[in-house]
Amino acid sequence: MRLKGHQVKSHGDGSFNSSDFGQCGAGVVVERGVLVFHPENIDIEDNVYIGHNTILKGYYNSSFIIQQGTWIGQNCFLHSAGGLFIGKSVGIGPSVIILTSSHLNEEMDQPVLHNPLKFDPVRILDGADIGVGSIILPGITIGSGAIIGAGSVVTKDVADYQIVAGNPAKLINSRKP
Repeated sequence: MRLKGHQVKSHGDGSFNSSDFGQCGAGVVVERGVLVFHPENIDIEDNVYIGHNTILKGYYNSSFIIQQGTWIGQNCFLHSAGGLFIGKSVGIGPSVIILTSSHLNEEMDQPVLHNPLKFDPVRILDGADIGVGSIILPGITIGSGAIIGAGSVVTKDVADYQIVAGNPAKLINSRKP
């Protein structure tokens, strides 16, 4: 691409074919407008739904796994630079953001943007539900059957069957397994 006489690099336009994925199971539905980067590092199992305009941001040297029966709503941003694991039958509401890296604050004389990145995997275990517009920060594990309330910012691990909500997300109840 050229912009006013200068060569500009790109990470691609996010277009993909199902054969580009590391694995793409049967019954996978990917709606119009979904963008996928580094699909070769993304494994999608059977019967996964990915909603309109979602971005699956694979990374060149990390894994991104979506297990069977998971539903991902529209307009999500799922980032896997630190590694991302989404278990079986997970519900991820529209406009959810999952991040797996952050800038370290080591070089005070540098803009934050130029500081090194820290990579931390996110794990969302079987049967969890992530509410609309929630943000999951790097290094978080969401336990089996846990519920994240809409609009929550998850800054700490959530145990199996816990219900958390708020910014930052706090325990409000638990479910019986």
